[in-house]
Parts: sequence; structure tokens; C-alpha cells
Amino acid sequence: MKPHHFKWTKFYESNLDFPYSGIQLALTENELIICSTFIDADNYSILTTQRLITKENGQTNSGSIEGAKDKMYGDFKGYQDKLFTFGQISLHNGTDLKYFIETGKASMVMIYGVRTLIGTHQMTNAQVEKKTRIRNRQNE
Repeated sequence: MKPHHFKWTKFYESNLDFPYSGIQLALTENELIICSTFIDADNYSILTTQRLITKENGQTNSGSIEGAKDKMYGDFKGYQDKLFTFGQISLHNGTDLKYFIETGKASMVMIYGVRTLIGTHQMTNAQVEKKTRIRNRQNE
């Protein structure tokens, strides 16, 4: 299944690929949109290179990924009956932030996006460069 076949979840190669023009993100310089689960205008999560933004039932919450930790990746028991679940991270200040995860194969986009971004924020520049070289060799 190709990613463009997912109902609500997408990942982006550039900010220009983000199709939801009605959403005001106020991105900072060099902040890139990585992926999103967009159910409707009042229910979505967007992961950028700097933060996680979730709007649930019209209430927006966001937080910096810097210093965040994974808390949980959602409840997938009986997921055949549910179209989405929630993941959760713990922010640097100790508050928890939920994010939407589309169930099924699409779930890996948000889960790996959040997990990878938190992991790279915990690494030194040298570690990130080394990991990039290893992945590039594996993809040759």
C-alpha cells in the first residue's frame, strides 16, 4: 500500500506539499512539516521538525520536541473497529501531549515520525551524521 492511499495520514517532502491551506501553523524559519494525521479541521496532529501540534475537538495543544520523551503509541487492541487511536509524548516541562494515529498500516507514519524526531533531538550532531552515513550505505 502506498502512503497516498491512507485515509488521513500523509508525509511531506516539502512544506509546499501540505494541502491544508486553512490551517495557520506559523512555522519558524527552517521549520519543516514532516507528517500529519488530518481527520478534519477540528481533529488533527501535525509533526514538524520542531514541534508536535494536535487539535482535538477544536482545542489546539502543541509542544516542542526538544527534551520530549515517548510515552505511548496508542491502543491497538480491537483497532479493526476504530479508525484512529492516540499516541502520547511527555514534554520537557512534564505535561503530556496526545497525537492522532490512524490505525492500520498508516499508524507507522506518525509513530516512526515522532519516535525518530525525538531520538535525533537527543543525539549529538556527530551521532546524527554517523547514522545518516550508515543509512545511506544501506540504501545503496
